[in-house]
Amino acid sequence: MNRSQFSYLLGLSGFFIFLTGIASGLAFFMWTTGNSPDQVLNSEAISGPKLWPFGILLLLLLFVAYLLHRAFKAYFFTVKSLAEEMTLILSANPTHRVKPEGPAEVKQLGQTINAFADRFQSLLADDEAKILKAKAQLEEERNRLAALVSELGEGVVVCNLEGQILLYNRRAKQLLSRKVEKQVNGNGSSSGFVGLGRSIFGLVDYDSITHALEDIGYHLEKETSRPVSNFVTNASNDQLVRARMVPVLDQQKEITGFVLTLEDITQQLEASTRRDILLQSLTEGTRASLANIRAAIETIEEYPEMDAERLGTFRKIIREESEMLSEKLNETITDHTADLRSNWQLDPILGSNLIWAIRRRFEEKLNITTHVEYEEEDLWLNVDSFAVVQALTSVMRQLRIDYDVTEASLRLKKTGRIAALDMIWNNVIVDPDTLWAWQNEASISDGEGFPLPLKEVAERHGGEIWCQTDKEIGQSYMRLLLPTTQPKPTWQVPVVQTNSRPEYYDFDLFHQAGQKPELDEQPLSDLTYTVFDTETTGLNPAQGDEIISISAVRIVNNRLLRQEVFDQLIDPKRPISRASIDIHGIKPDMLKGQPHIEQVLPQFCKFSEDTVLVAHNAAFDMRMLQIKEADLGIKFINPVLDTLLLAAVVHPNQQDQSIEAIAQRLGVNVFGRHTSLGDAIVTGEIFLKLISLLAEQGITTLMQAREAAEKTYYARISY
Repeated sequence: MNRSQFSYLLGLSGFFIFLTGIASGLAFFMWTTGNSPDQVLNSEAISGPKLWPFGILLLLLLFVAYLLHRAFKAYFFTVKSLAEEMTLILSANPTHRVKPEGPAEVKQLGQTINAFADRFQSLLADDEAKILKAKAQLEEERNRLAALVSELGEGVVVCNLEGQILLYNRRAKQLLSRKVEKQVNGNGSSSGFVGLGRSIFGLVDYDSITHALEDIGYHLEKETSRPVSNFVTNASNDQLVRARMVPVLDQQKEITGFVLTLEDITQQLEASTRRDILLQSLTEGTRASLANIRAAIETIEEYPEMDAERLGTFRKIIREESEMLSEKLNETITDHTADLRSNWQLDPILGSNLIWAIRRRFEEKLNITTHVEYEEEDLWLNVDSFAVVQALTSVMRQLRIDYDVTEASLRLKKTGRIAALDMIWNNVIVDPDTLWAWQNEASISDGEGFPLPLKEVAERHGGEIWCQTDKEIGQSYMRLLLPTTQPKPTWQVPVVQTNSRPEYYDFDLFHQAGQKPELDEQPLSDLTYTVFDTETTGLNPAQGDEIISISAVRIVNNRLLRQEVFDQLIDPKRPISRASIDIHGIKPDMLKGQPHIEQVLPQFCKFSEDTVLVAHNAAFDMRMLQIKEADLGIKFINPVLDTLLLAAVVHPNQQDQSIEAIAQRLGVNVFGRHTSLGDAIVTGEIFLKLISLLAEQGITTLMQAREAAEKTYYARISY
């Protein structure tokens, strides 16, 4: 029997007493207001012996109702509260103890519960000591791995097949963090867009990763000993990143994820561009001087009997031009040595692998029937395979759209120290000027394409490109010259096995389904959460009070990630009430120079995307956010859970549901109270405790938690 049923019985008893009183009062009224004969008759009836048993029965019923009321209050309510506290000790806080109160029997029951709790806590302490001892060596290895990964010069990111980040180091966060994050936070720290459980596809180009996975899949199908793929792509912060992908395999050699090592080559690209400009200027600058020197020497040789004055003039020309060339070369070597030594990053790849990637792209993306011709099966090329595939696909897309080309051939052959890659199509004659325009312009259509035109891709490989048409046979082809190389010695890639993963890095996410809109049936323990809190200028959002601080911390795979936080002060552009300052301690001078809500809230929306929002008394915080949605063009569509409502679900008989009282019951230490970040962290720890308590009541999914929360008394609170 729950509390509502108890209340119903008590109310029924009270209603019965009330009806009895009304009936007695009505009878007395009729007797006192009647005429004399009626009064005498009523008096005789009331004083008659037949009604005495009725009066005694009425008094007895009143007495029984009173006893029932006292019994329900003294026993049933108290026992129900003790049951809740026992569940709390078993599931969330073994240090909690009940307060024995009520009748002697109930007090004795409370003392017995405390005695069992003491023994239970002792057993847990023994088990915990054994576990800590067993994990000592693993902890040491974990710390070594953490130190190694965190200090690597290259960025390291480990992802599952859904692209969720399972591990990253400091360098990866520096490489992939958005510039706008640094502007918003003011202190130069990232807002956490690179974090556990987040998608790598929002940070690195999706097509680049897909291409690399396809390349690795092809290597695995051929059972090669080197399933590694390299590519160069733009990160979301506009940096040019060179990436190396290594697969993570299970015992059946199936891909369960991948490791990316990242290197910033933006400066290398800039140096390469400067080198190209430098070489061009050297070529143009030295051509005239060399021509003058050559002309002077030829004139001297042709006229050996030239008079001394004219001979001196030509010798002076040769000397001055030579000195100028020498000075220019010395200046170039001094100022541009680093640029001259730089080179575009290329990797060896088997020619058949490159053809396979191009063919796959043509057939899947453009629905082009593709034929392949080889002259040498084991021809190795030194290329950026992703750039070549994307650039050729851009040209083929134009042929498909403008000339309805549905069939093509790919031909690869070696010519000296270079290789010729031909893209051939029949029965369509394309104007040379059109082909020239296609190879000199980037083509982007339907969100796909490549920012480098085909001609620039050829130049970066030190090759050339040209087009040719044979009108007699109705055949046209575009030829791309690429450098060849020798294959590197094979080596066995160290494969990361999932059965030895360090727990600290949350590799359990390999088996997560990924974030999807349909979250209702997902277990609470499998979801990703953003626990947040706000501080405001006052408590009336509808009357213009503004957010002055917003903070959040993420929960991934049932772990509170304290290193992945969003913490930002905000200039509200309005005064702060004295009552609010007394609560949170944020004074107006602390907000000077801080960004406005228009800058911060879109970043928080991005930080919390694809997660469930959690807050204590979430109705207030969500109202503060939703008021700004229309003006800022954003929308918080996240599901929301409220720890206030969930605490009322697991402890409906506890009167105090403040965050301090809940934290005390659950054994959560409260630090930084009434600061948005402190409250967010405390709320996150409380929420993790509540998940286990909800499971005790059979509430395990998001839908069940929301439905249970909606039935509580506090769900009626609105702002």
